[in-house]
Amino acid sequence: MSDILIAINLIEEFLEGINSFGKYSTDSKTKSAIERQLVIIGEAVNNFLRSSPSNTLKSAQKIVNFRNRLVHAYDSVDDNIVWVIIQNHLLPLKTEVINQLSA
Repeated sequence: MSDILIAINLIEEFLEGINSFGKYSTDSKTKSAIERQLVIIGEAVNNFLRSSPSNTLKSAQKIVNFRNRLVHAYDSVDDNIVWVIIQNHLLPLKTEVINQLSA
């Protein structure tokens, strides 16, 4: 679980100064760095689910599926989807992970 939190914190760091989709979509270095961290999050979620089947994270299977898409279908990844994920789903996941680590 701590790997998930580390990856989220790195994504937040990478996004400093990038406050619009336009800036994000034209910054290939930032996109690459963020996609790498999303892969790490997906793999860490997958490992967590295998080692702790009784514990669940909301959207865990969607996270793992997106990781698989980033890794195996990288040429079809839409920047819009990544942007929506980091804008709408990263903070709730961070909160959920912090709560699980605190429990």
